Amino acid sequence: MNAHRTLATAARVLRQLRHDPRSIALMLLVPCVMLLLLRYVFDGSPQTFDSIGASLLGIFPLITMFLVTSIATLRERTSGTLERLLAMPLAKGDLIAGYALAFGFLAVIQSLLATGLALWALGLDVTGSAWLLLLVALLDALLGTALGLFVSAFAASEFQAVQFMPAVIFPQLLLCGLFTPRDNMAPALEAISDVLPMSYAVDGMNEVLRHPSVTGAFVRDAVIVAACAVLVLALGAATLRRRTA
Repeated sequence: MNAHRTLATAARVLRQLRHDPRSIALMLLVPCVMLLLLRYVFDGSPQTFDSIGASLLGIFPLITMFLVTSIATLRERTSGTLERLLAMPLAKGDLIAGYALAFGFLAVIQSLLATGLALWALGLDVTGSAWLLLLVALLDALLGTALGLFVSAFAASEFQAVQFMPAVIFPQLLLCGLFTPRDNMAPALEAISDVLPMSYAVDGMNEVLRHPSVTGAFVRDAVIVAACAVLVLALGAATLRRRTA
């Protein structure tokens, strides 16, 4: 990998996104709006907001980054941009790292906005550090970015890219422990949930919610989410071809 080429790719992606205000609004504002709605849905029961707000603080960025990244990358594939780039002396790793860096930069801003809103405007009550909450939210957003880059290889249109959401995101949403503890599920479903990265994202948020300091379980959850993001990015690089359909 070449740092200059990676940074040049990231800068190009950011310049393109600058001219797409709808995508920027989706990435930066939608998680905040969803948290705001959630807070007032449970206006009469703040304890409920506290119990699920931390988990959704990680899930909302993951979902939005997945959608935007998959569609934006698919446009590059179908327009022939990726094919032209790969015809140049640009390694696949440089290309994927550049995309991840660009969307990761937006993920940092998104996580800062959503975490700040939840803690200081909406009154989300957590026992642990706000920085740990921000860390998990950022890792979740980066995981969503990695998943979006990966699944874009298997879609032929933006509509197909959106269709991957019920296939990739919804099962994780149902099995991550948000609605019921994972150890209360049927054994087969619990076993499946044990290999889904969103399960560890929710577990990490719950560790921050309940414990004042860093726990071993939190470190494990954060490492697993980060490792899954890196693994999926590597798989995304493997899907790049010198010739695109």
